[in-house]
Amino acid sequence: MFELFPDQPVYEYPQLINITYSFLWAFVLSSMIAITHKVTFTGEYYPKNFFQSLVLGAVVTTMVMMAIGDSLARGLGVFGAMAIIRFRTRIDDPRDVLFLFAALSTGLAIGVYGFTISFVGSILFCLVAGLLHVSPFRSYSHPNQLILTIQEQVVLEKVDSLLKEFCKDYRQLSIQHSAEKGTRYHYAVTFKPDLAKDQLVALLHAVEGVSQIKLSSNELLANS
Repeated sequence: MFELFPDQPVYEYPQLINITYSFLWAFVLSSMIAITHKVTFTGEYYPKNFFQSLVLGAVVTTMVMMAIGDSLARGLGVFGAMAIIRFRTRIDDPRDVLFLFAALSTGLAIGVYGFTISFVGSILFCLVAGLLHVSPFRSYSHPNQLILTIQEQVVLEKVDSLLKEFCKDYRQLSIQHSAEKGTRYHYAVTFKPDLAKDQLVALLHAVEGVSQIKLSSNELLANS
């Protein structure tokens, strides 16, 4: 009977079965991590390519570790090949980095037939991520960036009232003051789903003393 977590190749079975079994577990556990990331994601637009990267990254890591095995020469060869590749993808959220590292670690453990470690570690990671998501320490990412210039501080109250009306949540990122151009405010905002972003931009334009309004998002919804 094929053990659920053998933690080493089962030599009574053909190598193809052991390899297929390993890749199957890599896919299942990495998919579980990816689903947990999607469920606990708090932004407005979920990056589908990141979901695929979590699953495919674990599968590729499993394949690489199986190819290396116990061979030092293979390990050096893979290290040299990977050094040629330049990964220029920028990940701003440290939480996304940890999910990616968890998926790769799962693939790494399965690649060396550490099924028990990969299974227990993946389950524990997903449980902790879920608990933190419902706890007061829940992270929140704002997918939209709002930049505007205000000439007088009195106008700031009108801007804040509009943001409270249209935004589910927002926070001020930076303030740049210039004696000639006024004060430049940079906000990270998350809009309410039933309100139009263009309407907020139009209302901000109508406020006297507000200028140089720029609204951008992950999908470049508006730019004014």
